[in-house]
Amino acid sequence: MSAEREIQDLRRLAHLYGVETTRRDLRGRRTFASPEGLRAILRSLGAPIERLRDVAAAWRERHQAEWQRPLEPVVVAWDGGPAPVELRLPQDRAAGPVACRLDFENGETRAWTLNLARLRTLRMEEIEGVRYVAKGLSLPGKQPFGHHRLSLEMPQGTAEALIVSAPTRAYGDRDSQSAGSWGVFLPLYALQSDRSWAAGDFSDLEALLDWANGRGARAIATLPLLATFLDEPFDPSPYAPASRVFWNEFYVDITRIPELRECASAQAQASEAEEELRSLRSDRVVDYRRGMALKRKILEPLANCFFGESAGPSDNGGGGRHEAFCRFLEANPMAEDYACFRAVGERERAPWPEWPERLREGRLQTGDYDEEAKRYHLYAQWQADEQLRTVSEKARRRPPGLCLDLPLGLHPAGYDVWRHREAFVGEMSAGAPPDILFTGGQNWGFPPLHPETRRQRGHAYMIACLRQQLRHAGLLRVDHVMGLHRLFWIPKGLEPAHGAYVQYPAEELYAILCLESHRHKSLIVGENLGTVPRYVNPTMARHNIKRMYVVQYVLAGGSRLRLVPSDCVASLNTHDMPTFAAFWEGLDIEDRSELGFLSRRDAIAERKLRQAVRKSLTRFFERRGWLDNSSPSAESVARAFLKLLSASRAEVVLVNIEDLWGESQPQNVPGTTDQRPNWQRKARYCLEEFFRMTQVLDTLREVDRLRSEGREKQIKRQKATIKRQKSKGKNKTERQRASSGERTTRDQGLWTKES
Repeated sequence: MSAEREIQDLRRLAHLYGVETTRRDLRGRRTFASPEGLRAILRSLGAPIERLRDVAAAWRERHQAEWQRPLEPVVVAWDGGPAPVELRLPQDRAAGPVACRLDFENGETRAWTLNLARLRTLRMEEIEGVRYVAKGLSLPGKQPFGHHRLSLEMPQGTAEALIVSAPTRAYGDRDSQSAGSWGVFLPLYALQSDRSWAAGDFSDLEALLDWANGRGARAIATLPLLATFLDEPFDPSPYAPASRVFWNEFYVDITRIPELRECASAQAQASEAEEELRSLRSDRVVDYRRGMALKRKILEPLANCFFGESAGPSDNGGGGRHEAFCRFLEANPMAEDYACFRAVGERERAPWPEWPERLREGRLQTGDYDEEAKRYHLYAQWQADEQLRTVSEKARRRPPGLCLDLPLGLHPAGYDVWRHREAFVGEMSAGAPPDILFTGGQNWGFPPLHPETRRQRGHAYMIACLRQQLRHAGLLRVDHVMGLHRLFWIPKGLEPAHGAYVQYPAEELYAILCLESHRHKSLIVGENLGTVPRYVNPTMARHNIKRMYVVQYVLAGGSRLRLVPSDCVASLNTHDMPTFAAFWEGLDIEDRSELGFLSRRDAIAERKLRQAVRKSLTRFFERRGWLDNSSPSAESVARAFLKLLSASRAEVVLVNIEDLWGESQPQNVPGTTDQRPNWQRKARYCLEEFFRMTQVLDTLREVDRLRSEGREKQIKRQKATIKRQKSKGKNKTERQRASSGERTTRDQGLWTKES
């Protein structure tokens, strides 16, 4: 067989495994994935290939395995059904009775019998001398929303599938209380007050919530609050969590813990910490190690006081505290396992891939860790959950309330990869192909989820991650929403240029998102910036996943503004971008040049483009009376842009508080590690200071006025639409209503032809 034919067969096998063999390069040209990269990716997915000559046999084996699987592991029943269940069987066994059973999530059961011969034939195929047939099976009636289990008892064995019955559209489709709202954004670690310790904590978040609500805001947004490694290993990035199902105890407010009132040893530690607290508060960047070590000195005796010397809780906190702890364990059944994992890591002083084999395999025993360390982590998780719940319950009173962020990645040495390693592909790293900014591509360093294994496990890990966030979030931002469709895999030991996109079961993942959003009454926002396949945004719209409209991203490629859509969360920037002042003044261009991300030629081109943007936008805002001079400050332009966003039909407008005083330093510079103090910079002003700043209060007052006026107009439009529908006797579908709500008028002045 020729080498060319072998490579064609390799690509054919890749398609069978859901691996994309082509992509667009920097110039938009179609380029093929390298054979070396494809072989490595296919092996990691389970394809039995070592050499190209193995591909033909691997293709036959995979193709036959698909027909030998009677049911797909997961089936989606949109809006309750009908669910398109396909039953695959050898033709000589495609007759006779089958006992069917549907176990509903609520414990109810439905059973019936069907005759295979009477089912509609969908398709047929002969493989390795065996003729197979696919039959269409219809589930009786409408299915209630939820995760249900279908079982078929046949002579050759039992076949099972998870039925996900979900609404087509996520929560917040009609009469949303969040429509026309606005809120503020600031990373919690950057938020500081006169009373906080090394950084902001959950009490500071509550103080920000109370203040913002008093100004008319209905949303409080921050970066991920998930557990991180703050000792060994050390990685404070909120986008590299140690777990996506547990919280970061770094944000616990020690002074609010009830046990502190009765625990003398903890009180003594707190008294001794005053001098170090003053030092931590005066630092301009967050010292995570010192701050966490200091809090732990007090959390450990608090845990000992609560648990006493026995394995269970003592009565020191009263029966109510014991009951609260039991409720926490019931809601978080993996909390003890997580605490054991962290305790073992502290004893071994090494990431889990370097542990002895039994520990690596997850078979922990009592003597593998210090019991006191386990109790500390368990107690700290309880306190974090309690304090975050206090904030979120208050925030829920004014929807959307607390806006949280579910990161795509996680730390490769984290708990989730250790406990659920079969769900991850350890031989691969997620990343991005070469692009204009990162010409060598990006390797994000964390293992991707295995698309087939997650299906076989009913997407249990994803559901757990979502539920942990949605218990508290009235709005959840899903990082890198393209990951619901596909993710770029890079084989370890190879450069990103050898990677390829691997497809995921998007329909199933959207169904789970929609179902869980309704259960928790939370809006879902997809981070759809960057290189987005053209099918992603229409799919998001179909399922009511809100888009992001980011001014600096829109302007980055030119000076023309796009209309602000109604189904979006709008902002000036994100945590991965320069602040607005830095963008307006071009400081980010100089920084990227200094870092070597821009060539001299590219830097010159970007400066010219940025200058043109400034000139055209200044004219645009002057004509509308939102700027009063031809050389405006960055703060005045930021205020003009916030007026523009506030006057739009955006579902939610988020205001980065640091933009209101013209901050020039970013919170994160993508592509850097030690070169910049990422995830460490505290806000220039503390809570007590910016709560009283005139430019902050005046801007937010104007934002609230414009949003309130727009909200009233929207309510009137909705009432008029309903009245017209009733008078005409029309019964529009959900999709038609959504489409009519997406239209945007030009009289708002959002379209700048001149710029």
